[in-house]
Amino acid sequence: MWINNFIDRIKLPFRKDKELFSALYEILGFYPHDIKYYRQALMHKSIGRRNEKGKPLNNERLEFLGDAILDAAVGDIVYRHYEGKREGFLTNTRSKLVSRETLGKLATEMGLSQLILSAGHSNSHNSYVGGNAFEALVGAIYLDRGYEACMWFWENRVLGRYINLDKVAFKEVNFKSKLLEWSQKNKVRMDYRMLKQKKDDNGSPIFSFMVVLEGVEGEKGSGFSKKEAQQMASKETLQKLKREPQFVEQIFKAKSDRTKMEEEPTMLVPDPEKEQQDFIIANDSVEGRTESIDFAAAPQESSAAEANSKLSTPNSQLDDEFDLSDITHKEKSREDIIAEAEAAAFAEE
Repeated sequence: MWINNFIDRIKLPFRKDKELFSALYEILGFYPHDIKYYRQALMHKSIGRRNEKGKPLNNERLEFLGDAILDAAVGDIVYRHYEGKREGFLTNTRSKLVSRETLGKLATEMGLSQLILSAGHSNSHNSYVGGNAFEALVGAIYLDRGYEACMWFWENRVLGRYINLDKVAFKEVNFKSKLLEWSQKNKVRMDYRMLKQKKDDNGSPIFSFMVVLEGVEGEKGSGFSKKEAQQMASKETLQKLKREPQFVEQIFKAKSDRTKMEEEPTMLVPDPEKEQQDFIIANDSVEGRTESIDFAAAPQESSAAEANSKLSTPNSQLDDEFDLSDITHKEKSREDIIAEAEAAAFAEE
């Protein structure tokens, strides 16, 4: 085969280097000039190697570099592809393309995860390790061949083959933002309860969260970051809201009980006259006796049954399967709510 002949001509000294060279060609579409960058890009910190000066030898520094190069390269591509689109759309699209989940899937699909060197553990399931290695690979390409090679790699080896740019750009994937939007419209209290935090065999953190709506437990989600775990929990909870009317009913009942309790007085308002004259023995026949204050009942909010009945409303203007705008009453404008939800969803953990 002509590839093997080419490898023989450059006289790589070790068989392992020849095998790595061939594997990288299949991934990159071009030949490495200096294979040491790529070898380091595939070294997870768990292997504990050090260089001749005693410094750790792993892919963390290349990961840092590759992260910056990816942001620039993908930002360039998105900017040119979507002419006239606003900054928010471009930022969101780039974020989805370079997310840990996306890069982890790319590492698996392209065969990169199989090349990662770690302390004897498989990394094929771990988007955290695979995504880091993908960023480190881009850092290696930059050091080996420059920025133009990084652009070529993304445009020719990733887009079209593994990623449909338009499908990614226009698909709603921020489930946390969707759930926040719904809860704010309906004035439903929402929290994310951390269930556990542990480390896998490679030392990578794993987080588990549960969505809680008005004290009612929603669904759970796990991930290699808090944001990823909350996104998964939000996605599962959104699906439960759509398919289980009794779950929605339970949330609105809990909300009704809470608001009713908040609206009712917890104690009688003290009578200042009585407080000042408490030394006088009260007589039941005396006029002006202290009475409880009758608070006007607050107007009743829409019931969960009424809200949930709108789920089957025809001619919905939104096709997104997780859209819950039809289970609500309007208080704020949609633009204000979405802006608040997006800001909360993307806030730093």
